[in-house]
Amino acid sequence: MDYKNVTLIDYPIVKRELTRLRDKRTSPEFFRAAVNRLSIILANEISKKFTLKEIVIETPLEKTKGFELKQEVLLVPILRAGLGMVNGFLEVIPDAKVGHVGMERDEKTLEPKSYYFKIPSTKKNTFIIILDPMLATGGSVSAAISKLKGNGINHCVFASIVSAPEGIKKVYKDHPDVEIYTTAIDRELNKKGYILPGLGDAGDRTFGTL
Repeated sequence: MDYKNVTLIDYPIVKRELTRLRDKRTSPEFFRAAVNRLSIILANEISKKFTLKEIVIETPLEKTKGFELKQEVLLVPILRAGLGMVNGFLEVIPDAKVGHVGMERDEKTLEPKSYYFKIPSTKKNTFIIILDPMLATGGSVSAAISKLKGNGINHCVFASIVSAPEGIKKVYKDHPDVEIYTTAIDRELNKKGYILPGLGDAGDRTFGTL
């Protein structure tokens, strides 16, 4: 199936790391390491969208042309599973700022709501990358994007490790301007909203709270 808003990164090393994440025998230590490696790959892919400005530097021998990022980058992990992706992105973009969005489902309405929101001040051209390893129903991600847009952020992309078709469609329906980068598009959601075949609860497996 063709998804207009999705960039799927699925070369061999990605498939190997995904296999480790899916395996129920993988310990939290190795689960975190695989998430970190996939986050580095996602960060490299997304960084192709960055723009540069020219500068002049001096090598030990002469002056030469160089480059630096034209805009600042802000990482916004969705708590708590998104925290596992931050270090990988910071390895590629060490000067990025980091904000946080906490989302939870209201037990009465079943709609996602924000319980924590803190981001640093941003410039008009700040490049925003939202992080969450799982895109399941898409409700929390869509709500997080709406929250960011409501605070004056005009452009962002979303990075996930495993995505469900239902979540991709939800984000595209609500925010057709937001690009999704993912390393897998799985088959479907089960009745409880878990991705199949998936990898279980990414937060629990990252932090060992099974």
